[in-house]
Amino acid sequence: MNHDGLVAEMRTLREQVAGVTDAAVVAVDGLLIAADTEDGIDPDALAALAAAGLGLARRTTATCGRGTFQQSVTHGTAGCAAMYAVGDTALMVVLGDEGLNLGRLEAESLKAVERIKGVLSLPGASRADR
Repeated sequence: MNHDGLVAEMRTLREQVAGVTDAAVVAVDGLLIAADTEDGIDPDALAALAAAGLGLARRTTATCGRGTFQQSVTHGTAGCAAMYAVGDTALMVVLGDEGLNLGRLEAESLKAVERIKGVLSLPGASRADR
């Protein structure tokens, strides 16, 4: 697993999109693969919550006849959390503050997801040691 490559992708996203504060790549079962998070964010808890949210998002998308889950955004008073499907086996979770431009985040995140898919599909890729 190219753990450094995954962290580099998340850092690049943070640099390209003002307002991105944290990011993680998570297996759909809730285990953390890699994280670029600030103090105060527990990456393992973030991974578990993302997996729980994925279950609901997938079911909602399917029940409403909207195809396969691709992304979701949850807004709060201090920012937002966005989840992006990385194939069928992983998610990228991005946290942002109040100044986050969601249009820019979506454009750059979709590019990052494709690059992360490539890293995760390399031979020998598995969950990274934390």
